[in-house]
Amino acid sequence: MEVQITGKGIELTEAIKEYATKKAQALNKFYNNRVMRTEIVVGINNRHHRKGDMFMAEFKLDVPGKNLFASKQEENLYKAIDAVRDYLESELKKYKLKQRVNEKDKKIARKNKEYTVEL
Repeated sequence: MEVQITGKGIELTEAIKEYATKKAQALNKFYNNRVMRTEIVVGINNRHHRKGDMFMAEFKLDVPGKNLFASKQEENLYKAIDAVRDYLESELKKYKLKQRVNEKDKKIARKNKEYTVEL
């Protein structure tokens, strides 16, 4: 899996890069190691009028047949990364289940279309 990390308004340290990469690679196990690419944007959003500086994390996952995207804001950068990871975990599980159901429907439809030849 290819991981690309970008910082927005902050300097990316090795600790941030390692943490975000580790969380992105952990998502790969929920989709049978088929996540092809992950784009991560972490940064600071200082335009929140009441809470002061808010950190944000955005993940974009490229999986076969679909792109999944999530963005979360928290008071701490690591909490934002965790929130995005948790959200995408549930989305990957839903998408995987949906694909399984579609595959089963296709198999049943194929089985029902089989014809028998009588002589």
